[in-house]
Amino acid sequence: MSRLAKTIKNAKVGLFFHVLFIASQFISRKIFLDGLGDEFMGIVSTLGSFLTFINLADLGIGTAIGYTLYKPLHKNDYKEINHIIQFFGHIYKKIGFFILTGSIILSLFFPIIFNEVEISLWLVYLTFFGLLTASLLGYFFNYHMILLQADQKDYIVAKYYQSFNISKIILQAISVYYLQSFVLWISLEVLTGLIYTILIRKKITKEYPWLVLSTTVTKGERKFESYTSLVTKIKQISIHKIGEFLASGLDNILIFFFLSAELVAYFANYQLVLVNLGTLVTKIFAGSKASVGNLVAENKPESIKQVFWEMMVLRYFIGGLGVINIFYLINPFINLWLGDKYVLSENTIIIFAAVFFLRQVVQPTEVFKQAYGLYDDVWAPIAKSIINLTLSVILVQYMGISGLLIGTFCSVLSIEGVWRPYYVFKWGFKKSHKSYLRGVAKLLITFSLSLLFIKITIPYIVTVPLNFYQWTYNAFLLSIISASVYGLFLYVSNSYCRDVVKRLKSTVIKK
Repeated sequence: MSRLAKTIKNAKVGLFFHVLFIASQFISRKIFLDGLGDEFMGIVSTLGSFLTFINLADLGIGTAIGYTLYKPLHKNDYKEINHIIQFFGHIYKKIGFFILTGSIILSLFFPIIFNEVEISLWLVYLTFFGLLTASLLGYFFNYHMILLQADQKDYIVAKYYQSFNISKIILQAISVYYLQSFVLWISLEVLTGLIYTILIRKKITKEYPWLVLSTTVTKGERKFESYTSLVTKIKQISIHKIGEFLASGLDNILIFFFLSAELVAYFANYQLVLVNLGTLVTKIFAGSKASVGNLVAENKPESIKQVFWEMMVLRYFIGGLGVINIFYLINPFINLWLGDKYVLSENTIIIFAAVFFLRQVVQPTEVFKQAYGLYDDVWAPIAKSIINLTLSVILVQYMGISGLLIGTFCSVLSIEGVWRPYYVFKWGFKKSHKSYLRGVAKLLITFSLSLLFIKITIPYIVTVPLNFYQWTYNAFLLSIISASVYGLFLYVSNSYCRDVVKRLKSTVIKK
């Protein structure tokens, strides 16, 4: 199977299973909130953030190791692949023990951290160690999956992982609906993880019969430190990973400490919608990173410039549609889905939409940054996390969830929106970033005019939905109108948009 065929297959399978996963999440969320309560679901989200923080011990090793597998896979160098996987497993087991130790130490402070919650402390411990067990399986037994991912066989991982994930959610929903059992909910979290581990290891053995599953590093083999450039990349990626988590991964923890466990659940409801929306967009662009990597390797400046601005146009279009749909549709959806008490204020929704838009329009710069291997700006993620944490801690106490989102917006804007383009244009494209500023200004003006036109028009068309049928009708109508208006504005004002349309037309005609 060719690289392109594998890329398309990965995207198709990943998108299909993710849509099913989203559906199962939305159906089960209402059942979980009604059957287990807002406080418990908020605590689950908070404990998940604690584990994510401890899991930073990974520090980008998995990402870096994945790069080292490309060459030996291409050459069918089984000995080298086994060496890399063995060492990876050896390192990951050490990380697993570190995470276990860190989690035990953290759990000693639970009587202090959760002293004001109404749920029994033993249930908090049971939930935490259940989630921890499911997480540790990857470090002790599932690390071989990195080989499937490096070999462009993500579709296998997606089939197995998402199938078990969806099955777990369905079984948990059934158990909660009929039994309202916290213990059974947690037990299913662990049990499905164990079964998945057994089956995925069997699949890997079948796929790679020559693979040695032992993590023993034989005496005399090369040390990990012999990969000098790899060690450097690991250090750089590690700092970026820590910065990214501190800039956005502490949201649930901050809401829990400064507001309440219930508001963590409210926030998580919106995150569930927006994160899944962002993930769907990511899967649509799943093959773009490899394509951009090949383009950069060819070193054709005009082609690079063309593709960059075509990606910018597409991301601005998607981001703009996202803003419009989030503003008009998300609160009615939450109201119909979960109930009026879970609806957040309009001001909060505006900031949610702004953050979504910003995360979309900075993606082309991030993709080209990775393609050029530009990780030297290790100060940037540190600065981003400091800006976010400082603003979030201050503003969340005065403005609630809105203050937290403002902190996120400012940190992403300052680093990914301002610094990164300058960095990529100077060290990647080797050009002045003034052309970037002119291009972005043009795109922002086009979006603003489109948004103004739509804002004037929509209130006369979209009504408050009384059921999901009306909401779906509103969503369809709003999407058609906003896509047509914004698309027309972009097409008329931007030559790169016209180039994208021509490219899409030629692709359809060829097919």
